[in-house]
Amino acid sequence: MWLLIILLPIAAALAARWWFGLRVLAEVGGRACRCDLTSWTPPAEAGTAVQRAEHSAAEFGKQLRLKALAEWRERDPKAAAARGNSLRFGMAVPPLTGIVAIMATVVAKIRPIYAIALFFAATALAAALGILALPAELTAIRQAAKNLRAAKNFPNRTDEDAVIRCALAHAWKETLPPLLALIQR
Repeated sequence: MWLLIILLPIAAALAARWWFGLRVLAEVGGRACRCDLTSWTPPAEAGTAVQRAEHSAAEFGKQLRLKALAEWRERDPKAAAARGNSLRFGMAVPPLTGIVAIMATVVAKIRPIYAIALFFAATALAAALGILALPAELTAIRQAAKNLRAAKNFPNRTDEDAVIRCALAHAWKETLPPLLALIQR
């Protein structure tokens, strides 16, 4: 029973990441999109001063997500910081728990099956926290998408839709702990 409780969040997170993230990026991410450079500026995190008018929808989606996160940090810094903390938790806790579990097994404090269970429990907790913190980021991206539509940055509506779908897919793709992301490439 405990195995089901531990593995269910991991399986659900992997399935959601594939369905809402990787599948969408594979489906529309390669689409070549053209934007209006007079109104589209790259986000500060992108590190590029010169912007090309043509990119893939996945690249424009990544830039839209970065813009949305920057606007969200300005609008609601406490919620944005909480989302960042849940992502950092997912990045740090599973590997550290694995190290502690291995050390405890080596010094014969716990049995190996409990060390494995502890590692999977920490990974499941990190995956659950990442998924639970995701709706606020998706709301920020939808707000940025609304602003994108109002600015009419993309002359073609299907390009705009593909970019928005890719921005949302990037959020789903980045929500899992990196340890689980290694499983799905």
